[in-house]
Amino acid sequence: MSPPSRRLQTKPVITCLKTFLISYSLIFWFTGVILLAVGVWGKVSLENYFSLASEESTNAPYVLIGTGAIIVIFGLFGCFATCRGSPWMLKLYAMFLTLVFLAELVAGVSGFIFRHEIKAKLGIAYKNAVMTYNSTDSSSKSSIAVDAIQSTLYCCGVNNYTDWDDTSYFKESGIPASCCKDSANCSPESLKDPKKAATEVFTVGCFTKVTYVMESNLGIIAGISFGIAFFQLIGIFLSCCLSRYITNNQYEMV
Repeated sequence: MSPPSRRLQTKPVITCLKTFLISYSLIFWFTGVILLAVGVWGKVSLENYFSLASEESTNAPYVLIGTGAIIVIFGLFGCFATCRGSPWMLKLYAMFLTLVFLAELVAGVSGFIFRHEIKAKLGIAYKNAVMTYNSTDSSSKSSIAVDAIQSTLYCCGVNNYTDWDDTSYFKESGIPASCCKDSANCSPESLKDPKKAATEVFTVGCFTKVTYVMESNLGIIAGISFGIAFFQLIGIFLSCCLSRYITNNQYEMV
């Protein structure tokens, strides 16, 4: 059995570590809430952009929502493990934080490395969506996405509004109404005449605006991922230290 003075020195350290780890777990829980919010926002706001890159909707927002939910749960688990002072729970918490750290680091690096490839694929997908555009087909996700992007970003076509001249839709109906600056002043006749349409539709192309929005948001998401990833190192260190001190303290009392 170790001297009482040594045990008295260990207990304040354990109390201090518990306080820091509980504070960390609460912050970690809050980051999970942020990821949940970003995932929901991405699903609502960026679905039109993501749907251009594939026939089906992307799972990226769901991944963020799922990751956020798991972090919220384990953040609460970390608080519980700290309060209980259970070494095996703390080790499990540290293991989870390590997995989250590695996953977020890989995700952040992958997003940064492949950002140009994503931009190129998006450009091809957007051109294909314009060429196959059909506003009367309610089941066409790409056409719905094109309309939504043009009306919300105040743009028209890929590079500019004249891109619609080469589409089959233009030959039948002219430039889509989603390009109109003011739908009340946009007449079907003017939409079929590029010269007249020049004063009534948005003249800026959508590709530049779409890629700017995507890159801006990818940068935010990547920054959050890197920030949260390196934040895990603090939790891993605190969990391992607290587990070791509690184990040593239990051993000293025997």
